[in-house]
Amino acid sequence: MSSINTAHAMTAAASPRIDPAAAPETASHPAPAAAQSPAPAAAPDHHWSRDSVIYQIYPRSFRDTNGDGVGDLAGITAELGQLADLGVDAVWLSPFFKSPQRDGGYDVADYCQVDPLFGTMADFNLLVATAGRLGLRTIIDLVPNHCSSDHVLFQAALAAPAGSPERDMFIFRDGLGTDGSLPPNNWQSHFGGSAWTQTTNAHGAPGQWYLHLFDPTQPDFNWDNPAVHAEFERILRFWLDKGVDGFRVDVAHALVKAAGLPDWGGTAWGGSIEGFPGEKAPMFGQPGLADIYRRWREVLAEYGPDRILCAEANVDPLDRMANWVRPDQMHHAFNFPYLVTGFEAPALRQVVDDSLQAFGGVGATSTWVLSNHDRVRHASRFGYEGREPREEDGVGPADPQPNLALGRQRAAAASLFMLGLPGAAYLYQGEELGLPEHTTLADEYRQDPTFARTGGERIGRDGCRIPLPWRALSDGAGFSHGTATAAAPWLPMPEGWEEYARDLQSASPSSHLSMYRNALRIRRERALGTGSLQWMEEYCTGHTLAFRNGTTVVLLNTGSTPVELPAGTILQRSQAHLGGHAVLEANEAAWLAT
Repeated sequence: MSSINTAHAMTAAASPRIDPAAAPETASHPAPAAAQSPAPAAAPDHHWSRDSVIYQIYPRSFRDTNGDGVGDLAGITAELGQLADLGVDAVWLSPFFKSPQRDGGYDVADYCQVDPLFGTMADFNLLVATAGRLGLRTIIDLVPNHCSSDHVLFQAALAAPAGSPERDMFIFRDGLGTDGSLPPNNWQSHFGGSAWTQTTNAHGAPGQWYLHLFDPTQPDFNWDNPAVHAEFERILRFWLDKGVDGFRVDVAHALVKAAGLPDWGGTAWGGSIEGFPGEKAPMFGQPGLADIYRRWREVLAEYGPDRILCAEANVDPLDRMANWVRPDQMHHAFNFPYLVTGFEAPALRQVVDDSLQAFGGVGATSTWVLSNHDRVRHASRFGYEGREPREEDGVGPADPQPNLALGRQRAAAASLFMLGLPGAAYLYQGEELGLPEHTTLADEYRQDPTFARTGGERIGRDGCRIPLPWRALSDGAGFSHGTATAAAPWLPMPEGWEEYARDLQSASPSSHLSMYRNALRIRRERALGTGSLQWMEEYCTGHTLAFRNGTTVVLLNTGSTPVELPAGTILQRSQAHLGGHAVLEANEAAWLAT
């Protein structure tokens, strides 16, 4: 990960200002020669997913229509027109299934029921139908690595004896030591602590241990058992029958574990460290995954050619990630290396080259992403000089605070650069508003299990999950329906949140939101997603990047001094251009027609 570094402290109460998107201008400077980046393999017939822009919705925080302080499916349906107007192709819904909500719904108690917190199945059916009428596809989360400990299958496993078919749905093992009091191996939970929890037998005696790569209330399924495969094929078909267009597969790299469950001295999440390369992690990236996804691809094909699978496969290096997007497996894999690359030109060029080569080498499209529900929002990550926040650990009140003005300026530039790249893009709700992280959230409001399991050492992900601001002059920034009777949002908004509200930004042609709308419109009109990339070497210096995508030139200045623009008509800028029209300011991106 490349860094951006030392903090200009600025409080969350600092007054944000709407980021501009400039009107077309012209520049007249000679265009430099182009250098070809690694070319992808010949693409198959065009599929909608190859250049799609998919918008992630975190339902708890999107829009609340019943006034209980929690977002719901009806709230999503009510605002789908806003997303169609934004110009995205599909919406992806984070889990809305029946769940005790110990991990934001990623602890599923019933995969085929809507949690009453979010509404009813009728609400979901209406959402899918409304999205279809607006030209939007609907993708839902699938969580196949683990379920909730409340799930009927796990409860049956707990009640059954060792070696039973019920227990074989999960990963139960006898403990080590003379009395079985030690965990079966040394694996650690991604949320902190051991990845094993010991059960208690009916008469109170210590029993077997079960594996949970995440929270103890999220037991891992045993994907060596054909019955687990059959159960998830049933779940796939249930939602495909309801008209969903695809699935984002949570922790897609973790389903299969190495035979014998050997000890592991590397990171809990499988990242490479000295002596423990990530490709050796016994709980991630195992060969048996390919057979699972080939079968799922066959199931989806029964419903037509347009259904898609997207892997959340956080592995390194990139060519390992590409293993699951071959023509007979998944369509997309999240590009985590791109997400964690800092606002630094050389590092960005390298990850773009590596991505196009790795994904193109297997005939897949590359994906690009800057934020999601698990990471510090890029409007805050880029607000540091000399230090970036830890990748997943969040930013708390005691941490150095980002420079919000700088972060939002860079976020706009990074977003415009990303949307000019060939391939597919994922947007996280609120990034089109330039929303920053809530970095001063008080500990008593935190709900992420990471915070509790690490004793507060890891702040957790609550800061990127704050409810969206819709109307500046309404209570709670218009997140909840009504004013007098609405409950407080499930996570409190930071001071000044209403200044980012969608209604204010919709009314301003120079807003962050307007920049996204214009960029997505131009991206579609000029077919940038299905284009190609040629680096323009004269503009690829230590702090600038430029590439040609068809007849569009995309430029980014990550440095502190302006640079001259090449010849062409300016289509879009990431900020208002206060100087001469023929220069690209510091922390700015622009698109030109040539």
